[in-house]
Amino acid sequence: MLPDLKSDLKSSIVVFLVALPLCLGIALASNAPLGAGLIAGILGGIVVSFLSASPLSVSGPAAGLAVIVANGISEMGDFKAFSVAIFIAGLLQVGFSLLRAGVIGNFFPSSVIKGMLSAIGLILILKQVPHALGFDSSYMGSEAFFESETHENTFSMIIRAFGVFDLECVIITLVSLAIILFWDRLSQKTSNTVVKSIPSALIAVLSGIFLNHWAFSRLGMGLESKHLVQLPFNGGIQDFLGTFSLPDWSVLAKGKTYAIALTLAIVGSLESLLSLDAADKIDPQRRSSSKNRELLAQGVGNTLSGALGGLPITAVIVRTSANISSGAKTKVSGMLHGGWLLLSILFIPGIMNRIPLSVLATILILVGYKLTKPGLYLKMYRNGFDQFIPFASTIIAILVTDLLKGILFGMAIGFIFVIKRSNHRAIVMVKDDENINHLIRFTKDISFLNKHELMLIFRGIPNGSTVIIDGGGDIFVDDDIIDLIEDFAEGAPLKNIKLTLKKSKASLSPFFRG
Repeated sequence: MLPDLKSDLKSSIVVFLVALPLCLGIALASNAPLGAGLIAGILGGIVVSFLSASPLSVSGPAAGLAVIVANGISEMGDFKAFSVAIFIAGLLQVGFSLLRAGVIGNFFPSSVIKGMLSAIGLILILKQVPHALGFDSSYMGSEAFFESETHENTFSMIIRAFGVFDLECVIITLVSLAIILFWDRLSQKTSNTVVKSIPSALIAVLSGIFLNHWAFSRLGMGLESKHLVQLPFNGGIQDFLGTFSLPDWSVLAKGKTYAIALTLAIVGSLESLLSLDAADKIDPQRRSSSKNRELLAQGVGNTLSGALGGLPITAVIVRTSANISSGAKTKVSGMLHGGWLLLSILFIPGIMNRIPLSVLATILILVGYKLTKPGLYLKMYRNGFDQFIPFASTIIAILVTDLLKGILFGMAIGFIFVIKRSNHRAIVMVKDDENINHLIRFTKDISFLNKHELMLIFRGIPNGSTVIIDGGGDIFVDDDIIDLIEDFAEGAPLKNIKLTLKKSKASLSPFFRG
């Protein structure tokens, strides 16, 4: 698909504004150098977007890996040693791609994917409320609402934020919110190409800078530095190159290097496949992306990131959602956002350091709302409990634990409903009033999951009965079921049970295998 430069350029700026503080915050949360987050963001944007088969997925450092990264750095001794594990993890992901392991991404239930998106939306909103009020003690923490007992949780931070809110931050938040809503509405109604081509987020950012450095200063007001973006360098190629750190290759001889690399490769691959699946589901054009190609792109990205001193890279749903909701059409948007990160660091770090965090929090709150609209909850409820319960379970589990654990829990709940649906009326048993004549019919494919139900039916048949087992049409009968029927047939004469096997077509032909 040819690039749509107008749409892709506009969305790339929005993604850049979202990605910049996240790259810094995730590095901070990972106990890694701040520059490592920016390197991963640049590589994820330029390299991974170019190699990926997804037109809309955006990659970079992920908050979901922050705990693994922090623990890995601690185990390895320093970040240079940990970079070797990232390098190896990238090579493993390339191997996963060659082995076509991306097929695992086809087994994520849609209810779980929607639950993941909704949970991330809720987390985005509530995590950004303190920053919208000027409580900027840490810009990016855990993805879970409830953290360990030694840390504040999301709700306690919100309560504290309302108690110590900063008036200037609140004003900038309200103005930014009004500008974004007004500009988006205006863009939908007008035919003016200039208005349509300028992203509302950029207008909000420029307005926030103007308010703080011109309007507030005239009133003797202004934001403290902790309420502004803080890049770790002053600009220029030499300053930027100074953030790169070569890996400590001596740790190649240590076994724990490979253990950490394998963990990063598996968790990072799962998160990327989940994000890719989610991106395809919210793509307005409903395009389907190659999962094996995505693993290859992520592997190359992580190999480079490890070699250059960056954080691990995955496909990330927050930036992807911002990309899609801003109107991106092709992968050019993701590549451009990586380019903006690089150019801003090199040439305009002073301007970047003037951006109020409350503006960026407002942008993320609106992105979060688009992911977790109330109408989605109602729609999932109307779809039935087999869809709603895995959906709701995924949301709750992610909020209570973290992204990966929550998804695994949601998939486990979804699997229970799959079993329930597969068992539903797969075996039908009809008997007469005297409980003598019994007809057992298979109505769909029978697997080991139906073994317990059939055992209970056999146990309930009294001595002296007549039993007919009807295999139905062209259905599959699992070997476990065949073994169970054979055992019942062998014991039937002992109970004076007359058994007839009705082998419709070829469905029950392997009953007695001699």
